[in-house]
Amino acid sequence: MKRILIFLFACIIPVMGMAKETKYDRGIVMKTFIPKGQWMIGATFSYSEHVDDNFEFMSVLKEINDEGYTFKVTPLVSYFIRDNISIGGRFAYSRSFTKLDNINLSLGDDLSFEIQDYNSEANTYTAAVFLRTYLNLGDSKRFGLFNEARVSYGYSQSKGSTGTGVDLSGLHQLKHNLNIGVAPGITCFVNDFTAVEASINVAGLNFNWYDQTRDQVYKGSRTSSSANFKINLLSIDLGIVFYL
Repeated sequence: MKRILIFLFACIIPVMGMAKETKYDRGIVMKTFIPKGQWMIGATFSYSEHVDDNFEFMSVLKEINDEGYTFKVTPLVSYFIRDNISIGGRFAYSRSFTKLDNINLSLGDDLSFEIQDYNSEANTYTAAVFLRTYLNLGDSKRFGLFNEARVSYGYSQSKGSTGTGVDLSGLHQLKHNLNIGVAPGITCFVNDFTAVEASINVAGLNFNWYDQTRDQVYKGSRTSSSANFKINLLSIDLGIVFYL
């Protein structure tokens, strides 16, 4: 054992000495991309709707008759406490509605399901605080990269119903969400005060709590948590911001 330790020290000490003597300059020069004291305000907006009239999907889902929409708006504001570093917050509101008159699920001659008269709507409120750091691309004052660390809390209230008359059944649900994440992105200045940006979630911790009440009698609850490190191209956020 002593011989092994002596051998390891004999190998490590010369490497440490070389590390102290060798210096490598990568040529990275930090420049001011956005100066201290600037305010940034902006918003993102999205809206989508769908209408299906006797639609069929892959011969499995048949006689689809439904309609619905999803609406979301997210204003944000931040202040640059130092050059290229800002702290801020955003608020998001989204609403979704679905009315499903009929849908048939056919998996064979002896296995088929039918859903009729289903309605649902949900309202979600989310508040978040974030810290951003910027890095300019070379000598460019128009293009830059940023990384955003964020903590957000969301509250959602939704309700749904199926059937009609004496067969009517309703479900009310409350959802609480806590998210801690990292979102890198890129920004491009259109002029001196306006920029467009895109970001994508790549890592985060997500916690959810659900409370349900069915027919105002039966209660249920559920909790879930997840951690991820992945790139989802379908979660890209696009927006426009103004610098004051």
